[in-house]
Amino acid sequence: MTPAPTPLRRSNAATTDKDKTLRPTREEAEEAVRTLIRWAGDDPAREGLSSTPERVVRSYVEFFAGYGQDPFEILQRTFEEVEGYDEMVVLRDIPFESHCEHHMAPIIGKAHVGYLPKHRVVGISKLARVVETYAKRLQIQEKMTAQIADAIDRALQPLGVAVIIESEHHCMTTRGVHKAGTSMVTSRMTGAFRDDIQLRREFQAMAGLKP
Repeated sequence: MTPAPTPLRRSNAATTDKDKTLRPTREEAEEAVRTLIRWAGDDPAREGLSSTPERVVRSYVEFFAGYGQDPFEILQRTFEEVEGYDEMVVLRDIPFESHCEHHMAPIIGKAHVGYLPKHRVVGISKLARVVETYAKRLQIQEKMTAQIADAIDRALQPLGVAVIIESEHHCMTTRGVHKAGTSMVTSRMTGAFRDDIQLRREFQAMAGLKP
């Protein structure tokens, strides 16, 4: 089980800008869920809902675990003994679950990540963990795509990075316009992938995508 984050207690001093960012206690979070249940029109004390606030808070610890993770620390362990390998590295079909920052509705999708090594490579599980770190936050897909690519670019300093994300946004499939079956595709290319269209096409082919 993912450990719960340590709650930050508020002081009795006058509220400052720093105080506004302090994490509420678990009890305050559970009470907020009870308020939402009452606002929806139900009774948080009834049998079927009495434990719901606790469950919701536990699930939020998992949904938003990315706030407590550092993608640059994840990418620090690299390898230089690659026997001269200088072709692109691609990890495709990385599944993820995120939540949109506008409605807190699920974003379900997959990411394709590639980079062209310069001197170092990183374990492929680390690429998946970087995707997970940014997904486990309140997000918009465009920002998440850029964050993943820029983190890899800064940490590895490769010749180029390519990231493509495909996902379904429940804020438009289960509410609002109710357009089920639609998906959103975003991309971020840096370095050689931005400059060389043939390299981009090779990445798309290796990721199983149509050029």
